Amino acid sequence: MKTELREAAVVTVVVALGGVLLGLLWWWLASSVPLVGDVVDGRWVVYVKDSEGEQAIGVDGTFTLLALGMGALSAVGAFLVRRRGGVPLVVALTVGGLLGSVLAWRLGVWLGPAQDVIAHAKDVGKGVTFSAPLKLGAKGALLVWSLGALVVHLGLTGLFGPRDPEDVAPPV
Repeated sequence: MKTELREAAVVTVVVALGGVLLGLLWWWLASSVPLVGDVVDGRWVVYVKDSEGEQAIGVDGTFTLLALGMGALSAVGAFLVRRRGGVPLVVALTVGGLLGSVLAWRLGVWLGPAQDVIAHAKDVGKGVTFSAPLKLGAKGALLVWSLGALVVHLGLTGLFGPRDPEDVAPPV
């Protein structure tokens, strides 16, 4: 049991650190939401340049698809390292995926465009288009990595995992 817990701790840390890769990929691949600043009644306001655009949904979709891929990748890696499976490994994939998703989300937001859109609009000037901050609107996407890892690991264990020996009836 100690070996399983040690392996599970390593899997948790490695999977969680994969969140750095996910965060970088999300920051690099996510579509930018164009904003434009204007002065109305002496105050700065910021508008979405294309109110019919789907870029904000694309940001969430990019995170979700990347997290799903990271979940599948981490499940395959965990399965190849430890074919026996086990409850500690499954818990490690779940916790590591959740921690990795949160790390990726915060890293992407930190690396993305400035969070203070009014100050950014003032800096670039009136009527100039700039990118909105990277934002994850669908917080349920943080669970996708864990769920994807669990489904893929379950499938791999069911298809390629060790089998229980079959009971052979004694000869009569």
